[in-house]
Amino acid sequence: MPIAQNPLSVEVVLPREDVALFRVQGYLDVDTSADFQHHLANQLHHGRRHFLLDLSSVPFMDSSGMNIILRVYQEVREMPGSVHVISPAPAVRRILDLTGVSITVPVSDSVEEALDRVGRGPAVTDAALETSAAAEDSAASQGADGGPETQAPGAV
Repeated sequence: MPIAQNPLSVEVVLPREDVALFRVQGYLDVDTSADFQHHLANQLHHGRRHFLLDLSSVPFMDSSGMNIILRVYQEVREMPGSVHVISPAPAVRRILDLTGVSITVPVSDSVEEALDRVGRGPAVTDAALETSAAAEDSAASQGADGGPETQAPGAV
């Protein structure tokens, strides 16, 4: 059985009954993402609606990690709930910004700031959703070559 090159450590703290704080340490990549997903799913199963992801000790995250963050975001949004990324390392923050994940999922500088955002309710994520929807609308109006999208005559 292969051993992960960069093991992941996940500590789960419950600052409130409906809030789970995940202190993640190590690489969040294809080798470790299933373990992280297991921790998130366990807290969903136990009724947590708000997920605070402290990524300050995650020096690297690939698309596997981003996909898990987006999946849990989609699941808790329907509850309604929220996901907040806390203090991502510079390389991780850059990935979140470049991919647009930081537009959809709020990024906080501290646990206290994220808890405050949770206390304010869905208005924080609604603004992010409007920004994300506007960006998607703008992208949809562009063709594959970056120019305006055109239709053939008679096309619907």
